[in-house]
Formats: sequence, C-alpha cells, structure tokens
Amino acid sequence: MLQIGDKAPDFTLRASDKSQVKLSDFRGKNVVILFYPAAFTGVCTKELCMMRDGLSEYEKLDAQILAISVDSLFTLAKWKEDMGFNFPMLSDFNKTVSKKYDTLYKEFVFEMKGVSKRSAFVVDQDGTIRYAEVLDNAGEMPNFDAVKTTLQSLSRATSH
Repeated sequence: MLQIGDKAPDFTLRASDKSQVKLSDFRGKNVVILFYPAAFTGVCTKELCMMRDGLSEYEKLDAQILAISVDSLFTLAKWKEDMGFNFPMLSDFNKTVSKKYDTLYKEFVFEMKGVSKRSAFVVDQDGTIRYAEVLDNAGEMPNFDAVKTTLQSLSRATSH
C-alpha cells in the first residue's frame, strides 16, 4: 500500500467529457484523489454530493478534487450531468490506476470483481502523498476532517 511520503503514481485517465486528465498537470496545486466503487449508488452519491457542496472550502485550500471509479466515461458523464458535480470525474475502466494505488476489491458485491475501494489521498504540490486512507467497508466515508486538516497544514507550509 502507498504510504505518506511516497511519490504519488502519475496517471492519465479519460474524464467524463472525454478529455485526458493527468495527475502531473496539477503540480503546484494540492490534489484530493477520491476512489469510489460505483456511480449512481447511495454512499457514493452522498460522498460526491458532499464534495460538490463543499468545493469552495477545498478551493480555498488550493486543492483540486479528482474523483475516480471503474465506471465508463459515458456512465460518469450522465451521473455528473444528473448530479451537477463540479470537478473531474475520471474513468479508470481498465483499472490501471486503482491497481497502482492498491485500491481494488478482489471481490465486491454481487460477484463483481475489480471495483475500486472507497479511498482518499491528498497529494501535495510536489506530487508527494500527504494523506492516504483506503477503506475496506464501502459503507464508510473517508475522514474528510483529516483530509481538510492535511490540506490546511499544506497551505500553512506554503504561505510562510
């Protein structure tokens, strides 16, 4: 598993608008990477609506949110449109990034294999992991207070 202090594995994924998004494009900014199991499901919807509604808080902490699941970009485009999500929705359909970040279930519900575990990573401006949480229980939420505290400490460190 990736640890705090590790370099965050770079990636390029397709967003719901079909553009390519690279983690390294966000150097100089803090990034919150959220892996989640599946679009249109209860806890995932609740989590990403919380992020949508609290986006200004993350922007004040100079943080970009990137939401990643193994759903197709077509599914993510519909979900983003329906829910009004205001951050990139990235498709890891081929599961390459979820594998790099060690966030895949061997088996999820209903015999589904290769679904992303709900996870939160904070990557600092230099591409170093400053917070890492991978949950085995998909019904739980990441500790967003700890995510924000991490981001606050990073913004304090750069403002001095």
